[in-house]
Amino acid sequence: MNRSRLVVLAVIVVLLGAFFALGGHRYLTFENLKAQVTAAQSYYRDHPVWTIGGFFILYVVVAGASIPGAVPLTLLGGAVFGLLWGTVIVSFASTSGATLAFIVSRFLLRDLVQRRFERYMRPINEGVEKEGGFYLFTLRLIPAVPFFAINVVMAMTPMRLPTFYWVSQLGMLAGTIVYVNAGTQLAAIESPKGVLSIGVIGAFLLLGFFPLIAKKAVDAVKARRVYARWADQKPAQFDRNVVVIGAGAAGLVASYIAAAVKAKVTLVEKHRMGGDCLNTGCVPSKALIKTARVLSMIRRAKEYGLKGAGAEFDFAEVMERVQRVIRTIEPHDSVERFESLGVECVHGEARIASPWIVEIQKPDGTSQVLTTRAIIIAAGARPFVPPIPGIEKTGYTTSDTVWALRELPRRLVVLGGGPIGCELTQAFQRLGSQVTQVEMLPRLLIREDPEIAAMVEERFRAEGVDVRVGHKAKEFRTEDGRKVLICEHQGRDLAIEFDALLVAVGRVANTAGYGLEELGIPVTKARTVETNEYLQTVYPNIYACGDVAGPYQFTHTASHQAWYAAVNALLGGVWRKRADYSVIPWATFTDPEVARVGLNETEAKERNIPHEVTVYGIDDLDRAIADEEAHGVVKVLTVPGKDRILGVTIAGEHAGDLIAEFVAAMRHGIGLNRILGTIHIYPTLAEANKFAAGVWKRAHAPQKLIGYVERFHAWKRG
Repeated sequence: MNRSRLVVLAVIVVLLGAFFALGGHRYLTFENLKAQVTAAQSYYRDHPVWTIGGFFILYVVVAGASIPGAVPLTLLGGAVFGLLWGTVIVSFASTSGATLAFIVSRFLLRDLVQRRFERYMRPINEGVEKEGGFYLFTLRLIPAVPFFAINVVMAMTPMRLPTFYWVSQLGMLAGTIVYVNAGTQLAAIESPKGVLSIGVIGAFLLLGFFPLIAKKAVDAVKARRVYARWADQKPAQFDRNVVVIGAGAAGLVASYIAAAVKAKVTLVEKHRMGGDCLNTGCVPSKALIKTARVLSMIRRAKEYGLKGAGAEFDFAEVMERVQRVIRTIEPHDSVERFESLGVECVHGEARIASPWIVEIQKPDGTSQVLTTRAIIIAAGARPFVPPIPGIEKTGYTTSDTVWALRELPRRLVVLGGGPIGCELTQAFQRLGSQVTQVEMLPRLLIREDPEIAAMVEERFRAEGVDVRVGHKAKEFRTEDGRKVLICEHQGRDLAIEFDALLVAVGRVANTAGYGLEELGIPVTKARTVETNEYLQTVYPNIYACGDVAGPYQFTHTASHQAWYAAVNALLGGVWRKRADYSVIPWATFTDPEVARVGLNETEAKERNIPHEVTVYGIDDLDRAIADEEAHGVVKVLTVPGKDRILGVTIAGEHAGDLIAEFVAAMRHGIGLNRILGTIHIYPTLAEANKFAAGVWKRAHAPQKLIGYVERFHAWKRG
């Protein structure tokens, strides 16, 4: 804290200390104020200007310094100045005092709070920027909420000073009138309990319910505005309770939940049931990774005490196995299964014609029009192909189209060093391609801690992958029948020859072609559908979930969001729930696997979040040694001095499975002490979690107490 802030803080402390030391608080008690009412009224009649000025200044100082006494002063204002002038004087004085407290608190604390608690302040800041005025207004309407706390808390946010002033002025007016009115009866009131007359109680009950009424009214006004141009198209009756667009993970879960509660639901899919996860994503990639893993283990036969081993395979048969796996899982997501659950499944291309009408164009040329109370958009995402010169001419595959390959590329360039790029890079290298992985950032898996990413990169290089980090793809060329990628690296251009190109630089939400533009539903900077905390779009009856909504693009988060979208869509008028992203895990299925939940060390440092780091090396774990997989780490971030978990990263064998214990611990508030006290089967990889907790415990052992115990045992030995 700089010198000027220290001076301001010191002045406030001295003034507060002097106020209480000199007994100033006694003058703000109800009894003292009641005794002074007659004298104050007399003085006001003789010296109105001085009385008003002195009272105004006193009120501003008391409110600005957050000194208890605003309520008695408000009562005094009513008793001395009457209802009209008392309300005017107290209203402006209280707002001025609150604004003073706001300015001082912002000067002293905002930078520190924003820096120290960045992770928690970010959603608060976003909320204040969107509807801060409304939040402040509703808080001001509730007398039970301490106004000084509101002043300090709002000062920590981006709220503009003029907004704070006029909203406070308006929001506190109703409460001011109630208290000033009570003050006019001060002479007849024998104790503070007298304020709670039948009339005043009624007024406070109204104030208590008013924020809810006001919120409903504001929501209704917003809805009326957004629905205005569609008002004449709203049906009197509806064919469906909900129509779900997209039969990927999010759409399947949303429609299943709707059918489970006996709502009439239609699920529309233009391509294949199961979406990307089943057909082109999670399932096929894991099937391919497994085959590649088996080949890798065969090549490591000597590590397992075998003299030698080999395997013959045909790449086309490997890819056919991938399709077989898809076909085996397919019934889980099939039309037949979901229709048996009560979901109407329609194969066709949906278009939202109005907030309540969905038009479906079927492959046979026929169409269907459905009216519905709610719509859930679960349209998914697709691979992003960067507009690099020449890329269309040389040709490419993506994570969607690579499964059509039946001939193994001899030289494969993988563009992208994220999870998808890394998984497919290692799989194809193990299958026999010579893979060159090109990433323009300084390392692979940029969202992970540097040493974790380094483990993956080291394994890639050991297996023969040509890893090119810090290389920016500039142009694709075809020279004498040879395909060439021109990259920029450290200011120089270099050429990489290849036979096939796999683009894996990320995915972009599907937001075009089904009516969002016509309805004016906005998208975010990340090009996902913009939703609120309830997953509603600008139209309260239209929801979005899964990859199309973000912020995460994982199958498990799509399913997680789908529950909220379905419940809110069906019960939103009665009950609704905010989507909870507090504990989101994910994994990258390379070898070593990388799994994470919560913060990692890089994020904690970037956000200036206090933390401790505990690391357990899996190379010390008995089961990992027995399996010849003695590599990797369990890395836990905790609150300094406490066992509360902020985040965990695991790199190693079956990391995606091991992380589940920490996900449950974080979700249910279980600390490392509880994990340490839980029996884990020996010998298993899961013991790594317990041993990590043990490392933390040893670092926090009570050394002073241990010293006393040592002396006790020495005394017992004589």
